[in-house]
Amino acid sequence: MILVTGANGNLGSAVLAALRASGAAAAGGSRTPGEGIRHLDFDAPEGLDLTGVSTLVLVSAGYAEDDRVVARHGAVLDAAVRDGVRHVVYTSLTTAGDHLGFALAHRATERLVGASGLPWTILRNGLYAELFGGLLTWAGDGLESPFGDGALAAVAREDLADAAALVAADPARHAGRVLDLVGTPVTAGQVAARLGVPHRTIGLGEYRRRLLEDTPGLLPFQPPMLASIATAVRHGFLDGTSPDLTDLLGRPARDPLATAAAAASAVRPRA
Repeated sequence: MILVTGANGNLGSAVLAALRASGAAAAGGSRTPGEGIRHLDFDAPEGLDLTGVSTLVLVSAGYAEDDRVVARHGAVLDAAVRDGVRHVVYTSLTTAGDHLGFALAHRATERLVGASGLPWTILRNGLYAELFGGLLTWAGDGLESPFGDGALAAVAREDLADAAALVAADPARHAGRVLDLVGTPVTAGQVAARLGVPHRTIGLGEYRRRLLEDTPGLLPFQPPMLASIATAVRHGFLDGTSPDLTDLLGRPARDPLATAAAAASAVRPRA
């Protein structure tokens, strides 16, 4: 059986849906279980049970400080070794993302995966096109962002889910591979043009101020994480391409510009 962690999250649920659509024997794991989803709480390692799991799709358990994320991943990998899991597929971060504020937890987890002794595949996912569009801010009749003219090799989340499902369904074929799953570079200006509105660049200092002062609900680690995305895109560190995604999918990737534009449009204030 294939088990997908984080099955109530956006990526995990999409991976699980893709596996089930293909006819694979797959289940989900989450700290909030439901129908077809077993209880799996990385913060309670004594209760982790991976009995009967042949392939584990370890969807990164982010939304915490690095030490907590790495501890969560270490706990589930220990359980995988103990319970006889035969292959681990980890959804990591694109190689170009080493400059990002949340890269360390991913690279540390990759080390843990390698040290586990289990056969593995690392999927170094590019940043979501949905995220890129959602980070653009509506102001007046147009969009603002800290991205300048920088481009992001964004990728639709559904493509990453399809890629993970393909690997999990035939893990031996991809054993020992590190795949860089990025898309086509898009800019904030292109997203704005697709929507027929202007784009204005704001400074990184102003962006950080807005994150700290004008964005309620952010956790302490999130402003530096988001600021690191902004400067990396702005200065051209996340626009590199790779054929790994389309080679794996066996088809063209979904248009990241259309996906980003749809995400930006979805948060447009209504008059």
